[in-house]
Amino acid sequence: QVQLAESGGGLVQAGGSLRLSCQASGLTFSPYRMGWFRQAPGKEREVVGSITWSGGSTSYADSVKGRFTISRDNAKNTVYLQINSLSPEDTAVYYCAGKLGAGRAYAYWGQGTQVTVSS
Repeated sequence: QVQLAESGGGLVQAGGSLRLSCQASGLTFSPYRMGWFRQAPGKEREVVGSITWSGGSTSYADSVKGRFTISRDNAKNTVYLQINSLSPEDTAVYYCAGKLGAGRAYAYWGQGTQVTVSS
């Protein structure tokens, strides 16, 4: 059974930082492109960014470029999302997801971790 488990969310003051983790189990992690998404209250889910299977290439939504960094450790079956300079607009549930190949839909999703930023 494939599972993606996010952790690291919480309540943080504006200007602070968090590192979210997403640990995968039940699959061979390294071939998967991994993505991070978020959904704010009352809004649709949006993509934050993604990372290729090797970690050699990342992409980000314009809204988070320069503040968010995605990395991965294939030996630990884990992908990370470093979030800096948090603002209340970053308050959302953050999800990780995995897929095989850039042109495919994300096949596996985690349950999400809540990030709340106070002003």
